Amino acid sequence: MPEVVLYGKPDCHLCDDARVVLERVRAELGFELVERDITQDDVLHRTYLERIPVVAIDGREVFDYFVDEPELRRRLVG
Repeated sequence: MPEVVLYGKPDCHLCDDARVVLERVRAELGFELVERDITQDDVLHRTYLERIPVVAIDGREVFDYFVDEPELRRRLVG
């Protein structure tokens, strides 16, 4: 089962939008969704502060700022 990680922070409307897309696709295709709050880790905060949300699939960053739903589906299925 793929692992999808959403890097974000509280009160981030783009992060909320990304989560909605991820949850919708997860309900259909199934994957493990892990959320990482960048404000809880100095390294993550420095790495991702200017580009959240960032989405990684199995350790590979594939989206930042927004999630392209058709591309997410393609990456998870193919």
